[in-house]
Amino acid sequence: MRKVLSIAVFTFLLIVTWSVLRPSESQLAAEDYSSRLLKSHLHDSPIATGAIAQAPTVPVAAERVTYATVDGTPVVGYLARPADTSEPLPGLIVIHEWWGLNDNIEMMTRRLAGEGYTALAVDLFGQVAGTPDQARAQVQSASQNPQRLEENLRQAYQYLETNQQASKIGSIGWCFGGSWSLNAALLLPEQLDATVIYYGGELKTEPEQLQPLQMPILGIFGALDDNPSVETVRAFESALISLNKPVEIHVYEGADHAFANPSGTRYNAEAAEDAWEKTLTFLNDQLS
Repeated sequence: MRKVLSIAVFTFLLIVTWSVLRPSESQLAAEDYSSRLLKSHLHDSPIATGAIAQAPTVPVAAERVTYATVDGTPVVGYLARPADTSEPLPGLIVIHEWWGLNDNIEMMTRRLAGEGYTALAVDLFGQVAGTPDQARAQVQSASQNPQRLEENLRQAYQYLETNQQASKIGSIGWCFGGSWSLNAALLLPEQLDATVIYYGGELKTEPEQLQPLQMPILGIFGALDDNPSVETVRAFESALISLNKPVEIHVYEGADHAFANPSGTRYNAEAAEDAWEKTLTFLNDQLS
């Protein structure tokens, strides 16, 4: 009897221990996503190239601003707008890659501001990675608590709407930020007026997942990328078309993941420049 009781107690303790130590679904999903990003950036680095010095078409004023408070912690982003006007302008939520809010994203934010937007680059990590392993760690950590990221983006929208009095508001993001540009659209389907996704690996492909979307969507992808793959991109496009959602997808031959990042080793100038022109046309059409 005592032996049976001991076995029962041992089994109970084993089950309790496993339930405590077993990774949650969100932890497993975050690890899988960060691993796929690591594969995409395995030999990449955020090393600046000459292309990062691209200047905005008009002078802009840029500053760091506190645009949100999440879990009691102030969040500081990078705000840029044309220097020669104080009038309300269309707003853009600019969402960084897996590296974080680095020099490249600040440059892209200034370029967008130069096209006539109040552009707010959000900070979803609170730090900048210098290596793929560091980037993977911060993506994995942030992805385990998506509610914090959602609240961050929700307050970014409110900042542009209230503090900057933006006339219309869109979102744009690259890589990790491309996925979260789509997530922002799903989070704020009645508020955002346009969404731009550059090679976001976490695309939704089921119509019921995408049903809430109400704004036009522009997707920019590379044919050599496997995060997301061309098959996933086409499934995403097909799901949106089946729902009669306005969507414009461009897949660039010879371009890989992060091809539009001028500070990365996969930069493809020809594809990046064409994608940039398509992005500006789309934003002008939807936010003007």
